[in-house]
Amino acid sequence: MKSQSCVKILKEWDIVAARQMGREIAKNLGFGTVDQARITTAISELARNIYLYAGEGEICFEVLESLDHKGISIVAKDNGPGIRDLSQVMEDGYSTSGGLGAGLPGVKRLMDEFDIESELGTGTKITTSKWVR
Repeated sequence: MKSQSCVKILKEWDIVAARQMGREIAKNLGFGTVDQARITTAISELARNIYLYAGEGEICFEVLESLDHKGISIVAKDNGPGIRDLSQVMEDGYSTSGGLGAGLPGVKRLMDEFDIESELGTGTKITTSKWVR
């Protein structure tokens, strides 16, 4: 059974809601506190990017379960301007917002799987997941 929960990102407060939902799902799946923090940080970064660059979008969570392991999948989707240079945004330290620059490379490091699709004028979809160890 696949269950998916989504949080719309329209205002800054929605970033907090997405973080809380993700942490709750991770906790229920049996992730330790360190991995819960990693997941929450990744959600924060993804949700903040939607808020800052696309204006609106959503963060969706899906519980991944197979016979031998379980995990969480997080999908960040928006219909924003898209990313012009994917290789540039995946460079460590690159920041367009003047932020810490952990950005998408940081999300990729925090999670086990990471995929990004972006089309100019259409939007961006980032799919990432983490498995319980």
